Amino acid sequence: MRKIRFRDETGIERTGEWPAGGDIEAAGKTYDPEAVDVLPPCEPTKVVCQAGGYMDHREESGFEDRPERPELFLKGPNSVSAHGDAIELPPGRDVVEFEAEFGVVIGEQCRAVSEDEAMEYVAGYTCVNDVSNRDDQQEERNWVRGKAFDGSLPMGPVVATPDEVPEDATLRLRHNGEVKQETTTEMMIFSVPELVAEVSELVTLEPGDVIATGTPYGPDSLSEGDTVEVEFEGVGTLENHVTTR
Repeated sequence: MRKIRFRDETGIERTGEWPAGGDIEAAGKTYDPEAVDVLPPCEPTKVVCQAGGYMDHREESGFEDRPERPELFLKGPNSVSAHGDAIELPPGRDVVEFEAEFGVVIGEQCRAVSEDEAMEYVAGYTCVNDVSNRDDQQEERNWVRGKAFDGSLPMGPVVATPDEVPEDATLRLRHNGEVKQETTTEMMIFSVPELVAEVSELVTLEPGDVIATGTPYGPDSLSEGDTVEVEFEGVGTLENHVTTR
C-alpha cells in the first residue's frame, strides 16, 4: 500500500492510497493527483538523520573509516515540506546541496527495541531530500543552521508499506533531469533494523517520526529554477523546484 496525505479541492485534509501510475483513492472517491495539494506523508515530532550512511559518500567527504555505530543528528518538524513544494534557498549562502535519501517512517511508539523486532515498528518508507547549507555546516560546523532550517527536508510523496519496497531497492536522484546520485540499499553501512535499534536505544520514537538513512556519493549544489527528483523503488518520486527567499 502507498499511503498519501492531501488536501482536496474544498480544502479538506484527507488520507488515501495512491497506486503507482493511478489516481488517488480516498473515502470512496478518486482524485486527480494534479488537482490536489499533496501534504507531507506523515507528521513527525522529530526526524533523526544519519550522517554518512554509505561508504562512497563518507570517502568523498574525507572519512575513510567505517563507523562503529551510526552518526546521528536531528531535524525538527519545521524542516519538513511536501512533494511539489518549493525548496527555498536560505539567503546569503553560496553552497546549498541536495542529498537523496529514503526515510523510515515509524508506525508505533518505539523504545529500546532489538534488531530482530525493529521492523514491527516500521510503518513504511518514503523519499527524502536532506537539503544542506554547506556554508554554515562546514565552515562554522553549525548543524542547526546547516541542516535544520525551514523547509530543508522535502519528504514524500507517499509512505509505502515494507512489502511494496524490494529488498535491494534502488535510490536515485535527478537534478534538472540528469541522474546525479544512484545506489541500492545493499550498499548501506547499517541496515534499517540496525538503525531503528540504535536510535531507539536512547530516543523514544513516536508514530510518524522518521529516520533519514543517509545519502550516497554525489551531492551537488542547487540554484534558483532547478528541479530535483528523488526516486526510491517501490515508493515513487519526490519532486521539488528551487526558489530563493
